[in-house]
Amino acid sequence: MTDFRARLIARLLSNTHRQRQLVLVLSIIIGLVSGLAAVVLKNTVFYTHDLITNGFKFDKSNYLFLAFPFIGILLTVIFATYLIRDNIGHGVSRILYAISRNNGKLKKHNMYSSMVGSTLTVAFGGSVGLEAPIVLTGSSLGSYFGQLFHLNRKTMMILVGAGASGAIAAIFKAPIAAVVFSLEVLMIDLTMSALIPLLISSATGAMVAYFLMGSGVLFSFDLTEGFYLRHLPYYAGLGLLTGLVSLYFSRFSMYIEGQMKKVNNWFVKVLIGGVALGVMIFMLPSLYGEGYEFLHQLINHKVDALVNETLLGHTTNVYFMLLFLVLILIFKVVAMAVTNGSGGVGGVFAPSLFMGGVFGIFYAKAVNLLPIIPVPEKNMALVGMAGVMAGVMHAPLTGIFLIAEFTGGYALFTPLIVTAVISYITIMYFEPHSIYTKRLAARGELFTHHKDKSVLQMMHISNHLETNFKTINKEGTLGDLVKVIAQSERNVIPVIDEEKTFYGIVFINDIRTIMFQPELYETTLVTDLMYMPDTLVDPDESMEEVARKFQETSHYNLPVIKDGKYMGFVSRARIFSAYRKLLKEFSEE
Repeated sequence: MTDFRARLIARLLSNTHRQRQLVLVLSIIIGLVSGLAAVVLKNTVFYTHDLITNGFKFDKSNYLFLAFPFIGILLTVIFATYLIRDNIGHGVSRILYAISRNNGKLKKHNMYSSMVGSTLTVAFGGSVGLEAPIVLTGSSLGSYFGQLFHLNRKTMMILVGAGASGAIAAIFKAPIAAVVFSLEVLMIDLTMSALIPLLISSATGAMVAYFLMGSGVLFSFDLTEGFYLRHLPYYAGLGLLTGLVSLYFSRFSMYIEGQMKKVNNWFVKVLIGGVALGVMIFMLPSLYGEGYEFLHQLINHKVDALVNETLLGHTTNVYFMLLFLVLILIFKVVAMAVTNGSGGVGGVFAPSLFMGGVFGIFYAKAVNLLPIIPVPEKNMALVGMAGVMAGVMHAPLTGIFLIAEFTGGYALFTPLIVTAVISYITIMYFEPHSIYTKRLAARGELFTHHKDKSVLQMMHISNHLETNFKTINKEGTLGDLVKVIAQSERNVIPVIDEEKTFYGIVFINDIRTIMFQPELYETTLVTDLMYMPDTLVDPDESMEEVARKFQETSHYNLPVIKDGKYMGFVSRARIFSAYRKLLKEFSEE
């Protein structure tokens, strides 16, 4: 069976035309499976939540809701730690890492593990979204098929993006936004060879969702008021403020997760996160789960019921309502961060939409208190969603097209562009990297649209390490050195000891004048001839840093040293050759 599969794969990949046909077929399959996975996840979470909350009402302040988040996070951590034995959180960041550092290869368990983990987390009240887990599932499916057919790195990345597009298109029924997400967030190159598979997969995923779940979308709104030019300054102001909200969202959530990471005992971490989240949900039930139901009611002016569910009591006072919305905005970020920080599985997609919608309502209510032109609350909520998404994810186009597809038209296209772009510009002043990419960028592991930097980031020193340099012991003499040179094919001789501690190098050109003087063989020591190079390379350095060292020093070979131990050399010629090969691969249409 294995031989037959190998022959089949070889035949399919025998020429470029067949490879492209294979990719198109795989895009359909990936779209179908990722779309089905999205539908399964949505329904599983819904029915699990319905099962565990059957008979309980938030407005009765049932104390069981204090325990639900802890139970969900505990089950998630047990599943990840003892069954999967891997970290399954932060799905989009894992995809970006796989693209940047692992040739698009994701682990097979990611095809299902994040779905199980997010179901346990969100159904029991974890204040996160399902989008990142399902994107990781879709991308893992694309990676699996790419590995199954032994496709090259570029094609692997296209299939990873196709899986993500199919999943997003299915979960939101927004195929255009799904494609834009892969291009903008996953940084898949905008070429026809990449775009067509993304379009096929996203359309297929959306059709699966329509077929199995009907034509209704996550947010279905009938706009009663379109865009008027007189409202443009308010949308610009909304863009500025949503940029600042995005900054709070990103920095504070990363700070809380960083603090929780310092807790070494996993059970203590789960206890802290579960109890903190339970208390917040007990006080503000709107923080339970993804929050889409709350957001839908808020935008449709069903505010009284939402306030009645809290411990704050009932009032129609507009200032009290503004305070209520501020509390929701503040604690949603905290709830999301403690969910992820304590071991829950979920993403920031839904929380960013939630924050944007809530802030849009807050902004509109505050503006309408002033004796100026009133603004429509529903429009501000929808545009605010695009603003916060653009800021948090550094993805203005994704926010624009997602909300446009939510509303079923482009009546708000101009304010969406204005708000999303201003939000993006605002947060870029403070944070050059999104919440997905900040940690990767800090470690030099981020793939970008900049081909030169991306190719260098995909190259690893370990893959280009040359170990065919003959070495000599530091206790040796010139006579010993001549014997080594006679067997060496290189013009550099590393000097080490029995434990491979690196002491320097001998450059053959420096000793040509004494190599043929036998009377010096016993009296001249290697330590008298060697020198320590002015530039060394650590095997954990990025290839971008290695390229900079080659450029600054003009050396042809640099020694690779780890904790003082000699490992080998990297050569300018080999690095440049590999770089050109990769760059050509990425530049081909």
